[in-house]
Amino acid sequence: MLETLFASTLTDTLTLSTTLNVIFTSLIMGLFISIVYIKTQGRDGYSPGFTITLIMLPAIIAIIILLVGNNIAQAFSLAGAFSLIRFRSAPGNPIDISYVFFTLAVGLACGMGYIAYGIIFAIMLCVVMVILSITKYAKPKIRNMQLKITIPEDLDYQDCFDDILQHYTQSYKIQRVKTSDFGALFEIVYTLCLKEDINQKEFIDKLRCRNGNLSIVLNTEIINEKIYI
Repeated sequence: MLETLFASTLTDTLTLSTTLNVIFTSLIMGLFISIVYIKTQGRDGYSPGFTITLIMLPAIIAIIILLVGNNIAQAFSLAGAFSLIRFRSAPGNPIDISYVFFTLAVGLACGMGYIAYGIIFAIMLCVVMVILSITKYAKPKIRNMQLKITIPEDLDYQDCFDDILQHYTQSYKIQRVKTSDFGALFEIVYTLCLKEDINQKEFIDKLRCRNGNLSIVLNTEIINEKIYI
Protein backbone atom coordinates (compact mmCIF):
# COMPACT_ATOMS: atom_id res chain seq x y z
CA MET A 1 0.00 0.00 0.00
CA LEU A 2 2.73 2.47 0.98
CA GLU A 3 4.80 1.55 -2.07
CA THR A 4 1.82 2.34 -4.30
CA LEU A 5 1.18 5.62 -2.47
CA PHE A 6 4.76 6.85 -2.86
CA ALA A 7 5.27 5.59 -6.41
CA SER A 8 5.42 8.02 -9.31
CA THR A 9 2.05 8.94 -10.78
CA LEU A 10 3.50 9.55 -14.25
CA THR A 11 3.19 7.11 -17.11
CA ASP A 12 5.04 6.80 -20.40
CA THR A 13 2.28 8.77 -22.08
CA LEU A 14 1.59 12.22 -20.66
CA THR A 15 -2.18 12.70 -20.28
CA LEU A 16 -4.17 15.87 -19.65
CA SER A 17 -5.50 14.64 -16.30
CA THR A 18 -2.01 13.78 -15.05
CA THR A 19 -0.66 17.16 -16.15
CA LEU A 20 -3.47 19.10 -14.47
CA ASN A 21 -3.10 17.02 -11.31
CA VAL A 22 0.63 17.81 -11.10
CA ILE A 23 0.16 21.53 -11.82
CA PHE A 24 -2.70 22.06 -9.36
CA THR A 25 -0.87 20.11 -6.63
CA SER A 26 2.26 22.24 -7.21
CA LEU A 27 0.22 25.45 -6.97
CA ILE A 28 -1.49 24.33 -3.76
CA MET A 29 1.82 23.42 -2.13
CA GLY A 30 3.34 26.69 -3.33
CA LEU A 31 0.42 28.55 -1.73
CA PHE A 32 0.91 26.59 1.48
CA ILE A 33 4.65 27.45 1.57
CA SER A 34 3.85 31.10 0.80
CA ILE A 35 1.39 31.31 3.73
CA VAL A 36 3.96 29.78 6.09
CA TYR A 37 6.54 32.29 4.84
CA ILE A 38 4.16 35.22 5.49
CA LYS A 39 3.34 33.97 9.00
CA THR A 40 6.98 33.36 9.97
CA GLN A 41 8.49 36.49 8.35
CA GLY A 42 5.69 38.95 9.05
CA ARG A 43 7.53 40.79 11.81
CA ASP A 44 10.72 41.22 9.81
CA GLY A 45 8.85 42.32 6.69
CA TYR A 46 8.61 40.64 3.30
CA SER A 47 8.11 41.47 -0.36
CA PRO A 48 4.61 40.76 -1.76
CA GLY A 49 6.22 39.88 -5.09
CA PHE A 50 8.38 37.26 -3.41
CA THR A 51 5.36 35.55 -1.84
CA ILE A 52 3.74 35.29 -5.29
CA THR A 53 6.99 33.85 -6.64
CA LEU A 54 6.86 31.13 -3.99
CA ILE A 55 3.43 30.13 -5.30
CA MET A 56 4.47 30.05 -8.95
CA LEU A 57 7.90 28.41 -8.70
CA PRO A 58 6.78 24.82 -7.87
CA ALA A 59 4.32 24.82 -10.78
CA ILE A 60 6.92 26.26 -13.18
CA ILE A 61 9.52 23.65 -12.23
CA ALA A 62 6.92 20.86 -12.42
CA ILE A 63 5.92 21.95 -15.93
CA ILE A 64 9.57 21.99 -17.03
CA ILE A 65 10.12 18.48 -15.66
CA LEU A 66 6.95 17.25 -17.40
CA LEU A 67 8.12 18.72 -20.71
CA VAL A 68 11.60 17.25 -20.45
CA GLY A 69 10.70 13.77 -19.18
CA ASN A 70 13.35 11.27 -20.26
CA ASN A 71 14.06 13.02 -23.55
CA ILE A 72 17.71 14.12 -23.53
CA ALA A 73 17.28 16.26 -26.64
CA GLN A 74 14.45 18.25 -25.00
CA ALA A 75 16.55 18.66 -21.85
CA PHE A 76 19.40 20.23 -23.83
CA SER A 77 16.94 22.41 -25.76
CA LEU A 78 15.43 23.78 -22.53
CA ALA A 79 18.89 24.30 -21.04
CA GLY A 80 19.86 26.30 -24.12
CA ALA A 81 16.70 28.39 -23.91
CA PHE A 82 17.25 29.21 -20.24
CA SER A 83 20.89 30.09 -20.89
CA LEU A 84 19.69 32.97 -23.08
CA ILE A 85 17.97 34.55 -20.06
CA ARG A 86 20.15 36.73 -17.92
CA PHE A 87 19.09 36.57 -14.28
CA ARG A 88 19.99 39.41 -11.97
CA SER A 89 19.45 39.51 -8.24
CA ALA A 90 20.73 41.63 -5.38
CA PRO A 91 22.17 40.05 -2.25
CA GLY A 92 19.22 38.52 -0.49
CA ASN A 93 18.17 37.34 2.91
CA PRO A 94 19.45 33.76 3.44
CA ILE A 95 15.99 32.73 4.70
CA ASP A 96 14.37 33.95 1.47
CA ILE A 97 16.87 31.99 -0.61
CA SER A 98 16.24 28.86 1.46
CA TYR A 99 12.52 29.22 0.65
CA VAL A 100 13.40 29.48 -3.05
CA PHE A 101 15.30 26.18 -2.94
CA PHE A 102 12.45 24.73 -0.88
CA THR A 103 9.88 25.51 -3.57
CA LEU A 104 12.22 24.27 -6.29
CA ALA A 105 12.55 20.90 -4.54
CA VAL A 106 8.77 20.62 -4.19
CA GLY A 107 8.32 21.45 -7.87
CA LEU A 108 10.87 18.80 -8.85
CA ALA A 109 9.10 16.16 -6.76
CA CYS A 110 5.72 17.00 -8.31
CA GLY A 111 7.13 17.18 -11.83
CA MET A 112 8.61 13.70 -11.48
CA GLY A 113 5.25 12.39 -10.28
CA TYR A 114 6.18 11.85 -6.64
CA ILE A 115 3.35 13.97 -5.32
CA ALA A 116 3.09 12.20 -1.95
CA TYR A 117 6.80 12.78 -1.36
CA GLY A 118 6.40 16.44 -2.26
CA ILE A 119 3.46 16.90 0.12
CA ILE A 120 5.26 15.21 3.05
CA PHE A 121 8.46 17.15 2.31
CA ALA A 122 6.56 20.47 2.21
CA ILE A 123 4.65 19.78 5.43
CA MET A 124 7.76 18.68 7.35
CA LEU A 125 9.87 21.69 6.34
CA CYS A 126 7.01 24.13 6.94
CA VAL A 127 6.55 22.71 10.45
CA VAL A 128 10.29 23.17 11.05
CA MET A 129 10.11 26.78 9.80
CA VAL A 130 7.17 27.54 12.10
CA ILE A 131 8.92 26.00 15.13
CA LEU A 132 12.11 27.98 14.45
CA SER A 133 10.07 31.17 14.09
CA ILE A 134 8.11 30.62 17.32
CA THR A 135 11.20 29.74 19.35
CA LYS A 136 13.16 32.64 17.74
CA TYR A 137 16.06 30.27 17.24
CA ALA A 138 19.48 31.93 16.80
CA LYS A 139 18.04 35.45 16.97
CA PRO A 140 20.24 37.72 19.12
CA LYS A 141 18.61 39.41 22.09
CA ILE A 142 20.60 42.57 21.41
CA ARG A 143 20.15 44.01 17.91
CA ASN A 144 23.25 45.55 16.41
CA MET A 145 22.99 48.63 14.23
CA GLN A 146 25.27 50.33 11.74
CA LEU A 147 25.94 54.06 11.88
CA LYS A 148 27.54 55.99 9.01
CA ILE A 149 28.71 59.52 9.76
CA THR A 150 30.25 61.96 7.28
CA ILE A 151 32.65 64.52 8.76
CA PRO A 152 34.94 67.23 7.30
CA GLU A 153 38.62 66.42 6.95
CA ASP A 154 39.70 68.86 9.68
CA LEU A 155 37.68 66.99 12.37
CA ASP A 156 39.48 64.25 14.30
CA TYR A 157 37.34 61.14 13.79
CA GLN A 158 39.03 58.98 16.44
CA ASP A 159 37.33 60.42 19.51
CA CYS A 160 35.07 63.25 18.33
CA PHE A 161 31.83 61.29 18.99
CA ASP A 162 32.92 59.20 21.99
CA ASP A 163 30.98 61.18 24.60
CA ILE A 164 27.73 61.00 22.60
CA LEU A 165 28.14 57.31 21.81
CA GLN A 166 28.93 56.46 25.44
CA HIS A 167 25.74 58.22 26.54
CA TYR A 168 23.35 56.65 24.00
CA THR A 169 24.83 53.21 23.30
CA GLN A 170 25.65 50.06 25.25
CA SER A 171 28.64 49.36 23.03
CA TYR A 172 30.18 50.75 19.85
CA LYS A 173 33.12 50.08 17.59
CA ILE A 174 34.61 51.75 14.53
CA GLN A 175 34.20 49.31 11.67
CA ARG A 176 35.55 51.27 8.72
CA VAL A 177 36.86 54.71 7.77
CA LYS A 178 37.10 55.95 4.20
CA THR A 179 37.58 59.26 2.40
CA SER A 180 35.31 60.84 -0.18
CA ASP A 181 35.21 63.95 -2.39
CA PHE A 182 38.96 63.69 -3.04
CA GLY A 183 39.79 63.59 0.66
CA ALA A 184 37.63 66.57 1.64
CA LEU A 185 35.29 64.35 3.68
CA PHE A 186 35.62 61.26 5.87
CA GLU A 187 32.97 58.58 6.26
CA ILE A 188 33.08 56.69 9.57
CA VAL A 189 31.15 53.44 9.92
CA TYR A 190 30.30 52.29 13.47
CA THR A 191 28.79 49.03 14.69
CA LEU A 192 26.79 49.83 17.80
CA CYS A 193 24.00 48.76 20.11
CA LEU A 194 21.67 51.48 21.36
CA LYS A 195 20.44 51.56 24.94
CA GLU A 196 16.80 50.72 25.59
CA ASP A 197 14.19 53.49 25.32
CA ILE A 198 16.59 55.81 23.54
CA ASN A 199 15.15 58.59 21.38
CA GLN A 200 16.83 57.95 18.03
CA LYS A 201 15.97 61.42 16.68
CA GLU A 202 17.60 63.06 19.68
CA PHE A 203 20.65 60.81 19.21
CA ILE A 204 20.96 61.77 15.53
CA ASP A 205 20.45 65.47 16.31
CA LYS A 206 23.38 65.36 18.75
CA LEU A 207 25.56 63.82 16.04
CA ARG A 208 24.43 66.40 13.46
CA CYS A 209 25.50 69.24 15.72
CA ARG A 210 28.94 67.64 15.99
CA ASN A 211 29.55 66.79 12.31
CA GLY A 212 28.34 70.08 10.85
CA ASN A 213 24.96 68.76 9.66
CA LEU A 214 26.54 66.43 7.09
CA SER A 215 25.12 63.05 6.10
CA ILE A 216 24.22 60.54 8.86
CA VAL A 217 22.77 57.09 8.13
CA LEU A 218 21.52 54.72 10.85
CA ASN A 219 20.82 51.18 9.62
CA THR A 220 18.57 49.43 12.11
CA GLU A 221 19.71 45.92 11.14
CA ILE A 222 22.99 44.41 9.98
CA ILE A 223 22.92 41.33 7.75
CA ASN A 224 26.29 39.73 8.24
CA GLU A 225 25.65 36.91 5.78
CA LYS A 226 25.21 37.59 2.10
CA ILE A 227 24.34 34.94 -0.45
CA TYR A 228 24.42 35.56 -4.16
CA ILE A 229 22.36 33.59 -6.68
